[in-house]
Amino acid sequence: MTSLFRFLALIPLTWMQAVGTGVGWLVWLISPSYRRQFQHQIQIAGLTWAQTRGAVAATGKMVAELPWLWARAQDQSVLPRVQWEGLAYFEAAMQAGKGVILLSPHLGCWEMGGQALAEKLGPDFGDLLALYRPPRKLWLQEVVGLSRQRQYFQTASATLRGVRALVKHLHKGGFTAILPDQVPPEGQGLWAPFFGRPVYTMTLLPKLAQQTGATVLLAWCERHDAGRYTFHILPPCLQALNHADTSPEQAAALMNQAIERMVLSCPDQYLWGYARDKQPRTGA
Repeated sequence: MTSLFRFLALIPLTWMQAVGTGVGWLVWLISPSYRRQFQHQIQIAGLTWAQTRGAVAATGKMVAELPWLWARAQDQSVLPRVQWEGLAYFEAAMQAGKGVILLSPHLGCWEMGGQALAEKLGPDFGDLLALYRPPRKLWLQEVVGLSRQRQYFQTASATLRGVRALVKHLHKGGFTAILPDQVPPEGQGLWAPFFGRPVYTMTLLPKLAQQTGATVLLAWCERHDAGRYTFHILPPCLQALNHADTSPEQAAALMNQAIERMVLSCPDQYLWGYARDKQPRTGA
């Protein structure tokens, strides 16, 4: 599988995105469960098919981009493909010396976003350190591992030891990026409103903000045609997450409200097929 990904990485990214569009619509046509989940999520969010249909193709593009993002040559930069908006907010937050947590939901191309962040900001601000839970299947571990071998991009295991490493990294003024809209394991979240219904929401990000004083910034990587992207960093709006008197319930609600605003800014690039309101899995 690793060899296949390396081969596919040689194909121009624009071609792979075109293939991804077809794959996205093929899955839509042959999977009734996917259609039901997609339609269920957008109905709860109060959105129409016209507003969100582009997300079908976007999901296919997300998959088709992975070989290029994960397995291209080490010296092949992503930066010529990426424009930046709001970079000054990140720079100002880093200069405060308390670190930065980039809150980036499953919107746009988050895999491109992580690599672009590391490559753009690493020379001036050091490594991006992200928590990483290896896939259970060995062949997939090898493939995904390719994406974690980029300069200025470091990972820590999604365990207590890894969280401690991340806290230490933030205390030193480093930065990280966290996907906050995935259902965490049981015991690692709480129920908070998201588009009007309760969803199991991670508590890790607010805890990191309170414990380290790191600034939380909203960010996402928008996908354009022809293999181009814009990385958006929004003005600080979640200062309450740093306050000790903000309860976990309040923090989770504020975080979900911020995610809602980002999703509504570009609903045709959100991962609507993900069962955001599912029950958390049991386990450590």
